[in-house]
Amino acid sequence: MRIVIQRVKEASVTIGGTLKSAIGPGLLILVGICDDDSDDDIEYLCQKVVKMRIFDDADGVMQPEPQANGLRPRGANLPVTDIDGSGLLVVSQFTLMASTRKGNRPSYIRASKPDIAVPLYERFVARLQQLFGRPVQTGTFGADMQVALVNDGPVTILMDSQQR
Repeated sequence: MRIVIQRVKEASVTIGGTLKSAIGPGLLILVGICDDDSDDDIEYLCQKVVKMRIFDDADGVMQPEPQANGLRPRGANLPVTDIDGSGLLVVSQFTLMASTRKGNRPSYIRASKPDIAVPLYERFVARLQQLFGRPVQTGTFGADMQVALVNDGPVTILMDSQQR
């Protein structure tokens, strides 16, 4: 399972000209699923998402400067769960599983078909909502979606559950 985490000031999904979901400050998470993915991959990535300290602290610092001893202070930046009014928007994106090793046309052979991907995607969203403690917004699996965002920072992080 591969995800792209983007810290955003706002993000939304529109389908067929109709707004489906929107969040203010928070995280837009794009999710790609392959046949080998399991609940273990879901748990690993969801735990990482809700605990990842990528939001500014009260002093406006995401990555604090080292102390005199060369160590960075602990707890100086915040996870999404500690940001008032934050939201999560999860969008399925099979193209994250693309292979570009040969030729100029990406191969999507590793991307799961809907019968495997949809249940995993739904479990990913449900587990994320459980850990986040608030509703999680989503796109619609397999739909032609227009995703709009204002990337904050920019902060964009790639994760692959097979590369721990």
